[in-house]
Amino acid sequence: MSKVVVTKYDEGPYVIKGEFELVDGKGNVFQTGESVAVCRCGQSKTQPFCDGTHRTCGFREASEAR
Repeated sequence: MSKVVVTKYDEGPYVIKGEFELVDGKGNVFQTGESVAVCRCGQSKTQPFCDGTHRTCGFREASEAR
């Protein structure tokens, strides 16, 4: 299995790349490709995926790894 990389973009989504499954709370698997952007602002119309709404809804969050 290839390494999965999750990148957190400041004031944007988590982008997941690699071989992975995204599963909901009931155990159902979402259809994904080798890369997906997951919403962090909570306002996306395509939850759990990012649709770019963070750019216009006022979502602010920036942090660095320590």
